[in-house]
Amino acid sequence: MALFSKLKERLFKSSSKLGQGLDAIVEEGAEAEQPGAPASDVAAPQVPEAPSPPVAEAKAPPAEPAPASEPAPVPASAPVPETEREERSERPGLLGRVLGRGAEPRRTLDDEMLESLEELLITADMGVDTALRVTANMAEGRMGKKLSTREIKELLAAEITRIMEPVARPMPIYPKRPQVVLVVGVNGSGKTTTIGKLASQFKAAGKQVVIAAGDTFRAAAVEQLQIWGDRAGVPVLTAPEGSDPASLAFDAMAKAEADGADLLLIDTAGRLQNRADLMEELAKIVRVIRKRDESAPHNTLLVLDATTGQNALSQVETFRKLANVTGLVMTKLDGTARGGVLVALADKFGLPIHAIGVGEQIDDLAPFDPQEFAAALTGVGA
Repeated sequence: MALFSKLKERLFKSSSKLGQGLDAIVEEGAEAEQPGAPASDVAAPQVPEAPSPPVAEAKAPPAEPAPASEPAPVPASAPVPETEREERSERPGLLGRVLGRGAEPRRTLDDEMLESLEELLITADMGVDTALRVTANMAEGRMGKKLSTREIKELLAAEITRIMEPVARPMPIYPKRPQVVLVVGVNGSGKTTTIGKLASQFKAAGKQVVIAAGDTFRAAAVEQLQIWGDRAGVPVLTAPEGSDPASLAFDAMAKAEADGADLLLIDTAGRLQNRADLMEELAKIVRVIRKRDESAPHNTLLVLDATTGQNALSQVETFRKLANVTGLVMTKLDGTARGGVLVALADKFGLPIHAIGVGEQIDDLAPFDPQEFAAALTGVGA
């Protein structure tokens, strides 16, 4: 199944309310602009209330021809009482009622509507600054115009795509062997699972991969990596619980070099409650692996959990200080109504977004496509 289909199915079925919020904003505004209006403004022919007589009864005896000098008399319609004429004038015709039901509601783009759009984007975790910038760009040259829900969604999707396109880049692959990829992120962000998926996908693409279970303080993380390694046919290097992660990373580099591996993926701890220790641990890993390759690590990926919302921004701030983050992977987009945080991250930091995750299967981690993401987030085509 294509990633766009999964995004539409999961991002909205399970969580996202952004598209529904846009529907509500336009519909409420349209009702406010036309209180008590009929279902349609389209003029349509009136349908008589009384049924037509049966065909058999329509026959009448032939009338005597009128004299040549006088025109044939036109039968007069029965007079309609005044009250009935008023009732008919108030009722829309059948065609009008049908067209009214299918008509797309429209709302004038004004300050009140912009404020509602800003609030909706903020609740989707797009952030105040990004929400204001997005709505201002949407309104440029359109103030005072009536817009439908579809048009609003398309404008929003286009603006999100514009923000996201510069950061939508796959993780670069270098000729250097082994290419060392340091993976960082808080515990519970999906970091370990992401490493397993990356290893499986690179292995399926013909790359030789080695994994280092560098979060030596969490037995569950090591076990999970071993399961993924067995599944993908990728070796996983481990060390006794509580061992020095830098020492394990050094041994993993030696193993990767000896095996002629293309990629070495190194898991790391994510205990932000003691940032000083974590900073020193990451710095030590970098110092040690640079003894074997002064250009390593070649990539430092930060894995973020979309369900944390605005906390993702503070995590980027923290890990940029702890490590030289070169790219982002966003997981668990299928479990949040606040996918707008990815737009805020792109707008604020401009870091490459290499992949997004919308499930637990291997192919649920896919390269980031800004147009598909924007369409799924806003409900375009839903």
